[in-house]
Parts: sequence; structure tokens; C-alpha cells
Amino acid sequence: MARGRPARAMVYARLDAAIAELRNRLGGLPPKESEFIWTDIWHLEAHHSTALEGNTLVLREVEALLDQGRAVGAKPLKEYLEVTGYGDAARWVYAQALQPGDWHNGELLSVHEVRQVHTRAMTPVWQVAPHPDATEREAPGMFREHDVHPFSGGMKPPTWPLVPAMTQDWVQRVSRMAETLPAPDPPQQRFPELLADLHNEFERVHPFIDGNGRTGRLILNLVLVRLGYPPVIILKTQRDQYLAAMQKADAGDFGPLGEILARAMYDNLNRFIVPNVAGPARLVPLTALTNSDFSIAALRQAAQRGRLDAVQGADGLWRSTRKAVDDYARSKGQRQNTKR
Repeated sequence: MARGRPARAMVYARLDAAIAELRNRLGGLPPKESEFIWTDIWHLEAHHSTALEGNTLVLREVEALLDQGRAVGAKPLKEYLEVTGYGDAARWVYAQALQPGDWHNGELLSVHEVRQVHTRAMTPVWQVAPHPDATEREAPGMFREHDVHPFSGGMKPPTWPLVPAMTQDWVQRVSRMAETLPAPDPPQQRFPELLADLHNEFERVHPFIDGNGRTGRLILNLVLVRLGYPPVIILKTQRDQYLAAMQKADAGDFGPLGEILARAMYDNLNRFIVPNVAGPARLVPLTALTNSDFSIAALRQAAQRGRLDAVQGADGLWRSTRKAVDDYARSKGQRQNTKR
């Protein structure tokens, strides 16, 4: 079998299996009270999602800004406020996804929430650097009243009088998506490609004069967490790949974007969520046990050689525990000391 990135169908199957394991064996996503888990996620998300739009703050600067309110470095004020706004919006998104306020109407998503996300994400930066063409009626949270030039791939957003109705239609379509779940594979589209279709449609409607990319990614995560899926972080290193996938989605090919979203969900699941909800003695896939000392290849090799206490399931995945990895690390260190 050829080496390299797994085929798209395998990526989707791997995500389905991981989500099933999260729900059936690990109790689902961590609650709102597990704040340290969600904080790590929205720190990384605020960094990468703003970087996709050109922000130059590095992760260390983002963490200092969001945790301590300190503007580390000498970047333009606009960049700090972009991150501050995104961080506030992300914190609100995860709080609402995990524990909705009394005003929530029970739908998967509402137009009010779409506007609220945009308001929170864009208000800080808008106070010092509003869009040069915006009128007072196009402030954060308000739909655009300008037509938008075609995107680089040639797709032209709808004329502005259509935006309110198209946004309402999009929100209703998102809410209907819940009716297809928990069926793992709707006949028409796999779940990641349905997400890709919805995410791309929001960007094509382009309801606001500025900040649509940030708002669209935040709303995508609001919906995902409400459905019990891990949020998505598109890394800044994936910018070209992400934009190319969005252009293909403009033409009706949702596969490349669906694969990006599926990989991002799977990576976040194993990086942030599974290691923290599993506990030290609970069996989890080796992917969730990697760290700076042990790569997935090293853990798999140790399991195959019997040096790591692990089991291989009928699905072919090796599983072990955090305690077993810690024990293996200690025994490995002892062997190395004996050789000296």
C-alpha cells in the first residue's frame, strides 16, 4: 500500500470512528466548566483565524494579550484589536454552544447569533480602523449595503438587497442539518462535505462589509460544538490550501474543503479533547497520547514490540493509556541510563 496522506474516504471514516468513541466511551465533549481545555482551543483559534486574514501576531503575543491584556511586541494597534475581538467572540461562541443563554430559541443557529458573533469579533478593531467604505448602517452586526467585487476566483457575491433574506435562508438550512444527524453518512453528502457546503455558502453570501471569514469560521464552530463535534482550526500554514478549496467549493466541489474540515476536527479532538477527558487510566487511540517525547510512529512501534502496554482493536487502531505511556517513558529512561 502506498505511503502518504490517507485517502479522503479514510479520513472521513477515521473521524466517524473517533467521534463515536468520544460519545460512547468518553462521555462527549468536556463541559463549559473545563475552562482550561476550551481556553487552549480559542487561543489557538484566535491566532490562526486572524492570521489567515493577514494578522502578524505570533501565538505567544496572542496568549499574553488574551490572558493578561498585555500588548507584547510592537505591532499596529489594529492587529491587537483584531485578536482581542476574535478572542471575545470565540469565548462567547463556546459558552453559548455548551450552555446557551435563556434567550436561545432552541434552534441550531439563529440570525441573531450570526449578528452577535460579528459584533463581538469586529467592534474593537472597528473603533480604530472601520472599513473605509462603510456607512453608519454597516457597523458590526449590521448587514452590508454595498455590492462586493467578485472574488479572486471569479465568484461574485449577491447584490446587497438580497443579503437579509439569503442569510435567513442559510440559517434555516443550517438548522435543518440537525435533522440528518446522528446518521453518520447522509446519502447525498458526507457530513464534512455538508459542512463545507454550508461554510462556503456563508462566505458566498458575504453578509457583512468586512469580517466575513472570521465570522464564518466562528459560526462553523458554534454549530459543530452544539452538535457534539470538536471545533475546527484552519492553520495559517493552510491558507493557500484553504482558499483553493473554497474556490473549488464555489464551483460545487466540496470534497477538498470537506477533507480540510475533517482533518481539523480529528486533530483538535486528539490534541485538546481526548487527552483531557480520558483520564490517566482510560484507553484512547495512540494519536491522543503523543507528546514532545513520543511521536505516533514511536508509540506504535513500542506497542508492536510489546514495550508499551497497549491493545489493538478490531478496527486496527492501537490504544493505550496516559499512565502506560508514562510508565514506558520511565522504563525507557532507565534502559538508557543502564547503557551509559
